[in-house]
Amino acid sequence: MTAQNSVLMNPKDVALLLIDHQSGLFQTVQDMDVPTLRKNVIALAKVAKLANIPTITTDSVPSGPNGPLIPEISEILPNNVYVPRNGEINAWDNPNFVKAVEATGKKTLIIAGTLTSVCMAFPTLSALAAGYKVYNVVDASGNWSKMATDITLARVVQAGAIPIDTAAVLSELQQTWNRPDANEYAEVFAHLFPNYRLLIESYQRAYSEAQKASGTEKGGV
Repeated sequence: MTAQNSVLMNPKDVALLLIDHQSGLFQTVQDMDVPTLRKNVIALAKVAKLANIPTITTDSVPSGPNGPLIPEISEILPNNVYVPRNGEINAWDNPNFVKAVEATGKKTLIIAGTLTSVCMAFPTLSALAAGYKVYNVVDASGNWSKMATDITLARVVQAGAIPIDTAAVLSELQQTWNRPDANEYAEVFAHLFPNYRLLIESYQRAYSEAQKASGTEKGGV
């Protein structure tokens, strides 16, 4: 691995932790709109499936007001490892959660959680202390206020976490458009950015018309 590439994620050494993306907690999010938050979490699940990234989910008191995990995650990743908790606020305080992370054999963790100040931050700090490299997906981790998010990011970055957004995660894991599943990655980007789908559709139409024109010209020779 070159020095330049060593600063980026190695898709072969990454696990994704999706923590407490629950319907009740989503209703407390104020630092971003909830449909965007949900869209970003879904995009992470989709890229995890494409890149064959081991994924662990967990929730906090799902039978209470926090509510269930959003269903799209298990629909996209039916083989994700779900770890129930016994009331622990910090997922890392649950021994089975830590065992599930260790079982992946990965040393780089992509962590997103709702709410950012707690569900994302606490496991991040614990994982960093345990020697993991941690990327925090900020736009897939809603919070109760922008100020709370800013304070939390200062805290986790000071501890060694790397803040990142969903699109950057997709790009780092994809690495190149010169791959057989490039169109599937393009579909995830189109899900993330609806305007990008318009660009794809325009390109496809222009390419199709060019092919037709080329065929007509050849037929007339």
